[in-house]
Amino acid sequence: MRITDLYVGYLKITRTIQILGIITKHGFREIVNRSIFGRHIRKRKIRRHKPVYTTQERLRLTIEDLGPTYVKFGQILADRPDILSERFRKELKKLQTNALPFDDHLAVRLIEDELGAQIKDVFSEFSPHCIASASIGQVYTGRLKDGQEVVIKIRRPNIDQKIKLDLYLMRYVAKRLAREYQEMEAINIIGVVDEFGESIFKELNYYNEATNLLRFREIFKDDPHICIPRVNMKYTTHKMIIMERIFGMSPDDPELLRSAGLDPEQIARNGAEALLTMIFKEGFFHADPHAGNLFILPENRVAFIDFGMVGALRPREMNFLAHLSIGFARRDPISLADSMIQLCDQRFFDHRDDLIFNLQQMIKRYSQLPVEKFNYAKMIQECLNLITKYNLCLPSGIFMLAKALAAIQKVAERLDPDIPFAKLIIPYAKEVVMTQFSPRKLAAELYQTLKGYSTLLKTAPGDISEILYKLKQGEIKHELQFTDMTEIQKMLRNVTSRLAYSILLVGLFIGAISILDKHSDLRYGHFLLFISSFLIFIVILRWIFRKKI
Repeated sequence: MRITDLYVGYLKITRTIQILGIITKHGFREIVNRSIFGRHIRKRKIRRHKPVYTTQERLRLTIEDLGPTYVKFGQILADRPDILSERFRKELKKLQTNALPFDDHLAVRLIEDELGAQIKDVFSEFSPHCIASASIGQVYTGRLKDGQEVVIKIRRPNIDQKIKLDLYLMRYVAKRLAREYQEMEAINIIGVVDEFGESIFKELNYYNEATNLLRFREIFKDDPHICIPRVNMKYTTHKMIIMERIFGMSPDDPELLRSAGLDPEQIARNGAEALLTMIFKEGFFHADPHAGNLFILPENRVAFIDFGMVGALRPREMNFLAHLSIGFARRDPISLADSMIQLCDQRFFDHRDDLIFNLQQMIKRYSQLPVEKFNYAKMIQECLNLITKYNLCLPSGIFMLAKALAAIQKVAERLDPDIPFAKLIIPYAKEVVMTQFSPRKLAAELYQTLKGYSTLLKTAPGDISEILYKLKQGEIKHELQFTDMTEIQKMLRNVTSRLAYSILLVGLFIGAISILDKHSDLRYGHFLLFISSFLIFIVILRWIFRKKI
């Protein structure tokens, strides 16, 4: 065993004991008692906290103490109605996003390591004090030698190793839960952890955020209402990103915006339509457009920042959103139900009628409201809750989409309480639906289908010849595998014994008839015929009424 393996093992054990201590501290002793280290933890005197918290609050406090990996995982779970109930999700939405900053001097050394030069050689001005601190990175400001004002985001030291260790332990716990609790296996808790791990490692690599920025700048390059900051690829690495600094106002205060000569209603519309463009036209969107990630610029322009978390939609997810929007506008529960079933990739769904009925009841709650008054984010969330009720498997991207729509709707309604958010969506949804039936797309699909058939017709004669040749040569074999040989052997013994018994009885019956045919006066012939017939009758009855062999 190598020294590195011993060190990694030591880290795993140390972190496990630390986690168990935190869990015990917040009152989840029953969980600790079931663990390997439970006996050790129970021997320690744990000081009880005087405040009395609910189970939901204790869970949130526990996650906050466990560190950034668990905080981010808790934030994801807060948007997953298929995993947690509303009570827990409501509490987890309170998870703090800010983290304690690490040492500024250490941050400067890390920045210089990534630059491969000293600060003074790259920046004409640099502020050595961070302006924001998050779970993964820390933000500083400066001015490059060319005069451009920038923000520098540097990754926390050794954060990747810490996250790897936490993910290992989380996956271990998930496997144990899936093995011991059937409901945990049903929601695919291991898959949720793996998906989270993939997401957080993308966020750890700042090259991904840089490419996201470049992509969104290309999408909105001709839009005068939207601003995406420029990224400096020369100095950007996987641990550090340098981008244009945006100076603007917060969208939180409509009155302050009005006093600055801006139009909050137009700002709300610009921001909402920007996100709808991302979703419906590009299938690629900013996944966290809350007020802290938006700046308001002169001429009612909206600037988006922090592109570490983005979402990508598959065609069926875009189709679901489009059909959902049109279905609600038309009060069509059947269209809604079909779109939800297709979203979950279900060909046959036994509860379709029940789903349509529930959707009818949902629509009736909105029947007295015009379309522009619909709470679109709430409707989507209700639909997702309804789908999870039937234990259908939802694509993870749809939860991120619902979160993004809820965030931008919240910002937009703060600026303009009367914004017709649902009505804004209808033109985008119709465009998606019409695109499905456009002559170009239908022609492309027909071409691909014909191409597939053409390939099949070309290769079929050769494939058939090859199969016939292998049959002649005896190369094609069919193998049977039996997992439980004892049952097979038992069945074969029963069958063979019954077969032999039947042959004996039939032979006895035929012999009795032949004897009677030649010697009708022999009494034992009649006796043999009676006995054999009776026994055959009994055997037939046993076979008729016996369920198992």
